[in-house]
Amino acid sequence: MKVLIVDDSRVMRQIVTRTLRQAGYTELALVEASNGLEAFEVVQSESPDLVLSDWNMPNMNGFDLLKSLRGRGHEVPFGFVTSESTQEMRDKASSAGALFLVAKPFTPESFKEALTPVLG
Repeated sequence: MKVLIVDDSRVMRQIVTRTLRQAGYTELALVEASNGLEAFEVVQSESPDLVLSDWNMPNMNGFDLLKSLRGRGHEVPFGFVTSESTQEMRDKASSAGALFLVAKPFTPESFKEALTPVLG
């Protein structure tokens, strides 16, 4: 199973990777993108099974990435890993097609809770 991690911070992408491993997801193939535009291209070329995206990024934010993917017919499971955790943001993410929103700072347990319904 392949997961795309999208965040403009290289360090945050590494933290997400480490936390996924700590949560027990050691068999995942992980690919990365540093913004929404790059992620859109990676979805086309790599066909990930799940996208974990930050919300606030340059060039194309995570919300616009999700809308662009859905607008082009891509139904890849999508979740946010972001500091944007208000109920309004959660509702906006859900209405656009996101399956979950994991708030920063996160734990291995919060990843397991969000990802178990998606990855098993």
